[in-house]
Amino acid sequence: MVGSDKVSARVADLGQAIVQALTMACSSAMLGLLVLIPTLLSSPACAETGAVRFKFFKAGWFVGAQTGAGILEFHEKIYPFHISGISAGLTFGGSATDLVGTARNMQKPSDIEGIYTALGAGVAVIRGMRAIQMRNAKGVILTLEGKQLGLQFDFDLSGMSVSISRD
Repeated sequence: MVGSDKVSARVADLGQAIVQALTMACSSAMLGLLVLIPTLLSSPACAETGAVRFKFFKAGWFVGAQTGAGILEFHEKIYPFHISGISAGLTFGGSATDLVGTARNMQKPSDIEGIYTALGAGVAVIRGMRAIQMRNAKGVILTLEGKQLGLQFDFDLSGMSVSISRD
């Protein structure tokens, strides 16, 4: 019986070690899930889309400048914002542009703020159409289209800053 007591004790120790290992593994898995929850909630899969409207003026001769304003509709609230930027490349003339579209991958209204860059081309001889897609460092993607009025030809690299008005 002495030998069987040793075997029983070893089996009990082994069972206890297995239970401890499983407990640690489950605890680690739960901790891992808790750490991942904020990441999962802030991922683009959980992000939302807002509606945007941009109105701006652009003029240039090789180097261009643009300024204007817009609105973001997000969670049934309106957030006005200011637009400013520069462009370099083939830019000749001036135009007024009215664009509407979406702002995707947003968690909160301030996500729309930032610097957007785009390679673009457009022609407006009295009237023209414009479509553009841009992205900022926060991952917000603006997809816009609309009308352009004026006399302008451009094929350029543009940088545009968007900042919510704090009035």
